[in-house]
Amino acid sequence: MGLDDPYRDPSLSIEQRVDDLLARMTLAEKVGQMLQLDARRDLKAAVSEKLAGSILHASPQRMLEAIDLAAGTRLGIPLITAEDCIHGHGFWSGATVFPSQLAMAATWDAALIERVARTTAIEVSATGIHWTFSPVLCIARDLRWGRLDETFGEDPFLIGELGAAMIRGYQGDGLTDPTAVLATAKHFAGYSETQGGRDASEADLSPRKLRAWFLPPFERAAKDGCRVFMLGYQSIDGVPITANKWLLNDVLKDEWGFTGTLVTDWDNVGRMVWEQKVCANDVEAAAVAVKAGNDLVMTTPSFFEGAQGAVEQGLLAEEEVDAAVRRILRLKFELGLFENPRAPDAERQAAVIGHADHAALNLEVARRSLVLLKNDGTLPLAGTGAKTVAIIGPNADAPQSQLGDWAGASGQIDWMPDGQPRELIETVLDGFRAVVPPTWTVTSAQGANIEVLVPDPLGEFYPDGQPRPPISRPAVAEPALIAEAVQTVQAADYAVVVVGDTVALTGESKSTATLELQGGQLALLEALADSGTPTVIVLLNSKPAVLPPSVLNSAAIIQAFNPGMRGGRALAELVLGHIEPTGRMPVSAARHVGQQPIYYNQIRGQHGNRYADLSQDPLFVFGEGLSYTTVEYSDLRIAEPGVSADGVIRASIMLTNTGSRPALETVQAYISDLVTSITWATKELKAYRQVTVEPGTQVTVELEVRAADCSLVTAAGRRVVEPGEFDLLVGPNSRQTNLLAARFRIG
Repeated sequence: MGLDDPYRDPSLSIEQRVDDLLARMTLAEKVGQMLQLDARRDLKAAVSEKLAGSILHASPQRMLEAIDLAAGTRLGIPLITAEDCIHGHGFWSGATVFPSQLAMAATWDAALIERVARTTAIEVSATGIHWTFSPVLCIARDLRWGRLDETFGEDPFLIGELGAAMIRGYQGDGLTDPTAVLATAKHFAGYSETQGGRDASEADLSPRKLRAWFLPPFERAAKDGCRVFMLGYQSIDGVPITANKWLLNDVLKDEWGFTGTLVTDWDNVGRMVWEQKVCANDVEAAAVAVKAGNDLVMTTPSFFEGAQGAVEQGLLAEEEVDAAVRRILRLKFELGLFENPRAPDAERQAAVIGHADHAALNLEVARRSLVLLKNDGTLPLAGTGAKTVAIIGPNADAPQSQLGDWAGASGQIDWMPDGQPRELIETVLDGFRAVVPPTWTVTSAQGANIEVLVPDPLGEFYPDGQPRPPISRPAVAEPALIAEAVQTVQAADYAVVVVGDTVALTGESKSTATLELQGGQLALLEALADSGTPTVIVLLNSKPAVLPPSVLNSAAIIQAFNPGMRGGRALAELVLGHIEPTGRMPVSAARHVGQQPIYYNQIRGQHGNRYADLSQDPLFVFGEGLSYTTVEYSDLRIAEPGVSADGVIRASIMLTNTGSRPALETVQAYISDLVTSITWATKELKAYRQVTVEPGTQVTVELEVRAADCSLVTAAGRRVVEPGEFDLLVGPNSRQTNLLAARFRIG
C-alpha cells in the first residue's frame, strides 16, 4: 500500500480514514485487529502471522521490536499497547508506585486521586504504553476475595467519585495529548459478587441488584468519557459476561450511549470452551463473543482461526466483525498512532520517571491513606531525651509487601523478578530511622515469618500455558525469633509491630478462606502483649484482617493497607506526630470471617440484628477513622424540609474541635428512605466534604444532596425517586450511633 492512501492522510476525518482502511482489509487482517496478545510469547508470530492489533506485557526491550513488526505488515496498522498500570507503572523499573487502589480510597479525596492518575499517565506514556487497565470499579463485597485491594472499597458513590477522577487523570486533555493514556473501567460488571469469596465464581445477581449497586460506578465512567471497558471473568445467571448481550449491548451501548471499545479479560473467550464449557469449540466461542458485542479479545490466540471459521460457516457475519474493528481503528486514529506510534521515548523517561515531584506526591498520598483505628492516648509518641522505639514484625522491613500486587515482584511479568529497586522504597524500618529525633534509638527484630512458598500441586502451568504461582503455606512460629522480638520490645520505650500479608496472599485466584493473620504472627503478637511496653500495631496488608485480642488490646492500631514506595516514611511521621491522621476506612472490617458479607449498606428486613453467637456489627465500619483531636458534631439543620423530585436537599452541621491539634474531617452524609415500595438499603452515602477544623474552633459545613440521588431501583429494574419521608444522616462514619438525623420529605 502507498504512503498516499487516504487512510494515511491526517487531513481527512477519522471516519473517512476508518472507512478507507476497513475497505482494504482482508478478513484475516480484520480478525487480527481484534486480538490482544501476550508479548512475552512469540512476538513475531503474534504480530506478523496473527496480525494482532494490540499487545500487552511487552518488556521495555520488546516494545520497539513490536512496533517495527507492525510497521512491516501489509497495511502497516500500528499496535495499541496496554499494561496493568494499576497504581503507578509497577512493571517499569524505577517508576513511581503509589499506594494500592484500596489504600488510595482511604483518602476519600478525588482531586488527589486525579493527580495520581495524571502523574501515572505522564510516566506510562513515556514508555510506549498507550493504555492502562485501570481503574477497578468493582464493589468490595466479601473480604476473602483476593482482588479486594484493587477496589475503591464497598460504596458505589465513593467508587464512582474516585473512579471518575482517575479516568480524568489518565485521559488528560484528550487522546491527542501525548501524555494521555486510555483508561479502562473494569471489571464490567458484578465480578466482585463472588460465592464464598472465590475468584471468578458465578455471581448470583439479578438485573435489579446489578442496576441498584454494581452498575452506577460504570454508568458514571461511561458518561464521563472512559474510552474502554473491560469485562469480568464471571457468569451471571448462567451467562458468561463475555456472552451477555443484555449487559454489553442493551445497557452499556444502547442505554448509556457508550461508543468506546470493549476488551475481554484474560482468555475470556477461550475460557468459555475449556473452563466454563458453554461453547463446544473455538469457532462457536468466537461467534458468541463477537455477537455479544466484544471488540478486543485478550490472549485467546485461537480466536484468529475461530472467528474466520465462524464467518466461513455462516455463524458470524463479516459486518459484525467490521463493527468491532471500526471501534478499534477509531481509537488508533484518535491517538494519532498512524502518524506517531508513540514509541518509548528515552529522553522523556529520563525526565519524568521517578521524578522528585512524583515521589513527593507519592508521600502525600501515603500520608493521607493511613487510617488510625484505635488510640489510647499513646500516639503520637512523645518524650524528651533519649528514647528507644522497637520496630518489630515480618512486614516492618518488607519492601515488596509494602507495594502489594501489580508491582514487579507480584508475578505477572517476568522481567523484574526482584521487583522495584530496593533503594526507592522506604519501609517502616527505613522511615523510623529517617525521622526519629536524633537522641532516639531505633531497634528491630523480625519476630515471625508469614509464609512458606510451595509449588502448586496441580502443576507448573495453567491450561492456557501461564505459569502457576507458588502457593502460600503458613509458616510455623519460631521460638527463637519470638524471644528475640520480646527481648527487643522489653528494652524499648515503645514498640511498633508491623503485621499483615504478602503478595502471595493477594490477587487473581488468590482469595483466602480465612481473614486471620497467617504464619507465626499470632504467636508473636500474643507474646508481645504482656511485654509491658506500649505497642502500636500497624496493619500492612491487602485487605482488613480479623484481629485477635492481642491486637485489639494494644495501645494503638493503624490500618495502612499497601502504602506504596513512601509508605514507611508516612507511617513513621504519623506515629511520631509529624502529620495528622486523616484516612477513613473505604471498607468495613469484620470481627470474624463468618460475618461475611459485612458491608454497611445492607438490605433491611432480616430477623434480629445479631448472630446467636456473635454481633453482626463490623469491628470497624465504613468511613471510620480517628484524629489526634476530638471533633464534635452538632446542630444538623435542613434548610427546606420539603423538596420536589428535581430539587436539592441543603443542610448544614456544626463541627467543633475540642482538642489541641487540627483535624481534616471527612463529613459524611447518608440518606435513609423510610418507607419503600421494595426492600432497600438501610442507608446510602450520597455526599461528603473534607474540611479542616483548627483547635478550639467551630466550622459550619454546608452539604447538598440532589433529590434525584435519593432513588431506588424497582422490581422492574427502573431507577426512580419515590415520594415520601427520608432521613438525612450526617456524621464522621457510617455507624448509626455516630450519625445525627434530620427529616425531610420529597413530594
